[in-house]
Amino acid sequence: MTDLLSGIRVLDLTNVLAGPYCAYQLALLGGDVIKVEAPQGGDLARQLGGSPELNSAGMGASFLAQNAGKRSVVLDLKQEAGRERFLDLVASADALVENFRPGVMDRLGLGFARLKEVRPSLVYCAISGFGQTGPMRDNPAYDQIIQGLSGIMSITGTPETAPLRVGYPVADTLGGLVGAFAIAAALVKQKTTGEGAFLDVSMLECTLSALGWPVSNYLTADVEPQPMGNENMTAAPSGTFRTGDGLLNIAANKQEQFVALCRLVGLPELASDPRFAERETRKRNRIALKALIEDALANSSAAAWEETLNRAGVPAGRVLTIPQVLAEQQVIEREMTTRFDGMPSIDRPLTVVRGGFMVDGAAPLPTKPPPALGEHMDEVFAGLPPRVKKRAQG
Repeated sequence: MTDLLSGIRVLDLTNVLAGPYCAYQLALLGGDVIKVEAPQGGDLARQLGGSPELNSAGMGASFLAQNAGKRSVVLDLKQEAGRERFLDLVASADALVENFRPGVMDRLGLGFARLKEVRPSLVYCAISGFGQTGPMRDNPAYDQIIQGLSGIMSITGTPETAPLRVGYPVADTLGGLVGAFAIAAALVKQKTTGEGAFLDVSMLECTLSALGWPVSNYLTADVEPQPMGNENMTAAPSGTFRTGDGLLNIAANKQEQFVALCRLVGLPELASDPRFAERETRKRNRIALKALIEDALANSSAAAWEETLNRAGVPAGRVLTIPQVLAEQQVIEREMTTRFDGMPSIDRPLTVVRGGFMVDGAAPLPTKPPPALGEHMDEVFAGLPPRVKKRAQG
């Protein structure tokens, strides 16, 4: 881990993906993230993942993916005693993140207004499907619901196969990233002015924001985005190409890259062909151009072409599986994963992925594995300040 958020305490009341991913980024930055879980099983993600054994043990692979570096306490917020102990924790916290439906925390008597009375400088982040206001605020929201409503599915796939869901929970992940970014920014203000903030993060809005290019094409150029499969609407040849062995992504988006590509595949005449000489003509004739390039790529493998094209400044990369990319030297050398051995709660070593950044040349890796449910009750409450500690034990 890094120490960028050293001394910052974050209460994580979240479940499943968007919220836990948000809090995981803060833990990787050095924050003391305390996961506040319900006694009846805790985070639902503890029961989710590809291993039935881990799921039944409350350490599902989905939970393990984004909870390393955190501590876990168990509190029943539906009971007065649990709420009182929770308020003691709030008094020691700098930030809090939750992803309940709007109004849940208020109904528990633990909304932002109440928590500010206990900790006036608190940064409170509420992640929800649609935000705290608006006609859809009370609708339940899962990643696929947001993908469909946001327009992502309408432009994913080919004209024949769309709409398609993106192959991982992209809307949840974007909600978590935006939440972490907003919390980090609010903490700067908190440390400068002593003021807290209420952060209202909408997964729908996060996803729309990330759709900047297609949205802008519609709003500004009056071009409605359409599904194009693996093609790039802004350039050609730019997309996925068959080779003699494997698929290869090529992004010859600049004129000089296109000219170099033509030369390297043995078709220099394409650069002066009227159908392909300029960006707009290439886009109009992309199908014919792709067929010619794929014929030329058939004499070698995707791996060989990747090396040849990149060496000449033409962006190219193989289409890899998850196991393949995790075995890549680039990923290994930059310590994208870390391994924990001998965890008492699971019967196998655990490898987790860090965040997508380095700090001062070092990989911010979690220093402790994901917690068992309620593992740190004694440790956390014993460490509260004396004034708070007395009430917590009452």
